[in-house]
Amino acid sequence: MNTTITSIYFSPTENTKRSVESIAEVIEGNKEQIDITVDLEPKERLFSDKDLVIFGAPVYAGRIPSVSKERFMKFKGSKTPCLIVVTYGNRHYDDALLELSDLAEELGFVVKGAAALIGRHTYGEIQTNRPSEEDFLENHRFATRAIAELMNNKELKIPGNQPYKDGISGGRFHPLTSDSCIECGICVKECPVQAIDKDFRTINGNCISCFSCIRKCPKNAKNMDTEEYQSFAKEFSKELNKRRENEYFF
Repeated sequence: MNTTITSIYFSPTENTKRSVESIAEVIEGNKEQIDITVDLEPKERLFSDKDLVIFGAPVYAGRIPSVSKERFMKFKGSKTPCLIVVTYGNRHYDDALLELSDLAEELGFVVKGAAALIGRHTYGEIQTNRPSEEDFLENHRFATRAIAELMNNKELKIPGNQPYKDGISGGRFHPLTSDSCIECGICVKECPVQAIDKDFRTINGNCISCFSCIRKCPKNAKNMDTEEYQSFAKEFSKELNKRRENEYFF
């Protein structure tokens, strides 16, 4: 396939990044990645019908994060074929995949394939070993089939409802910071919504509870060591302990 494959993703904890990259890697052509996770103002870009774009976003309460939606809108297509990917932590993706499909179409892209993929949940101990190598192999097969059917004009039937379910305006849990913090600044730099103040401890209302700061802190200083969260996470982990499988749409 003599084209450029551009992966555009919002991925605070890298579930989406890894899944999108596993799809892109088996498609022949020039590869490009645009990570909009911490880029508040992505550079506007217009794609042609000779390009292929892969959009990826996590699912937050059944929707794609509003901040990701705002950043995706910087990219426009000209009947550009695309694949869309949402990743979620074993509960359900609800209207998120349909929402991303609708957004892509609104921006001038033509959705040729869609995937709802499992990754480690932000909260608790849910699907902690996913995406796995087995998941990546499934993604490879999806990519191969999607490219083989790229010229097929059949309409995709993507699950979801309109109007979409109510989203969330902010995160339920705001991470704490322990005395082991060395003020390295990684949490501030990697926060996708600039919710962490330059004192490395104060977290404002922009927080979306993505827990990027917890996952990326080199000293494990960022934490959710509260009775409320630990109790919630324990019960939530029990509730979502049954394995779910990836879903693909062509």
